[in-house]
Amino acid sequence: MELTAIRTPYLLLDRPRMLRNIHRLQARMDALGVVLRPHVKTAKSAPIAELMCKHPLGPITVSTIKEAEYFAEYGYRDILYAVGISPDKLEPLAALMHKGVKITVLLDSAAQAEAVLAANQKWNTGIRAAIELDCDGHRAGLVPGDPDILVIARQLHEGNALAGVLLHAGGSYHCETDAEKAAAAEAERQAAVSTAESIRAEGMQVSMVSVGSTPTAHYAENLEGVTEVRAGVYVFQDLVMAGIHVCALEDIAIGVVATVIGHRPDKGWILCDAGWMALSRDRGTAKQAVDQGYGVVTTLDGEVYPDLIVANTSQEHGVMMLREGSEAVLPDLPIGTKICVLPNHACATASQFEEYVVSDDRHTQATRWSRINGW
Repeated sequence: MELTAIRTPYLLLDRPRMLRNIHRLQARMDALGVVLRPHVKTAKSAPIAELMCKHPLGPITVSTIKEAEYFAEYGYRDILYAVGISPDKLEPLAALMHKGVKITVLLDSAAQAEAVLAANQKWNTGIRAAIELDCDGHRAGLVPGDPDILVIARQLHEGNALAGVLLHAGGSYHCETDAEKAAAAEAERQAAVSTAESIRAEGMQVSMVSVGSTPTAHYAENLEGVTEVRAGVYVFQDLVMAGIHVCALEDIAIGVVATVIGHRPDKGWILCDAGWMALSRDRGTAKQAVDQGYGVVTTLDGEVYPDLIVANTSQEHGVMMLREGSEAVLPDLPIGTKICVLPNHACATASQFEEYVVSDDRHTQATRWSRINGW
């Protein structure tokens, strides 16, 4: 089927670009001698996860119970649920353990550790937990050196449930220079390794020292002491990653294909049928040096229209216009023209769709790959 014949908006996946992204990071992890545990929350699709993983059983990272159950059905047997655990999530995870899936959860409090130990006793499982660390003030976790780390580690150790430590250098998403991203990666590594060593010094075993974000994974120069790296958005890349120079626009593997449905010459607008329901409301580039609106507009073949962005949206309308201050000429896009919008945040945009339209050449539809949404 010709791509132009598919009803818009739809989510186009450029398979060659995706494969280059996958191979680029895997080669880097291989060179640094560390296991890559892909975060499948970006793709949420078994055919894509199969390409991301070196081994069919994993390891993988998930962010929802639904993802854990879905990927377990496809044979993955080493799953890290990398969102702070709540007690109500433990029963379905215990059920997966009884199906032969190794489950590791994430926590940063004694109350969560107590819940994990109680669940293991109640359902006769061996769920293990990693202690979440905060290396940059980005989100959850305990600051390295916090005495609660050793208290929780001892609690888990005595219950045979201590996996190790985990952190996510989310602050790296604001690092523009290569030196800044490399420094963030080293700070992430040092926080993880030093904390693991402090736990080991108390006579406890730490098998997992897990770090990761797409920027730090690409710019880490030394991963000594780290057992695994997690990353997810690298599989598709997006405008946020391009804005901090982790990738180029030409590396972004997904886009929303839309149709031109109107013009407002008096305002310099071109309207398309992809609003925030298709593009998402994520405005991740708004605080970057170049604000990309709701997405950069390209031809269906992937050629970028100079300075043309989706500047505004309503539910089912996208308003395309030249970015402020541009000297480019608004392109002539007649009614019915198909365009493609590159996403600010690949995870958010992909979550608006139930499937990928996968193409090797952007002219013929190779196949459709399903994905899951929800929790």
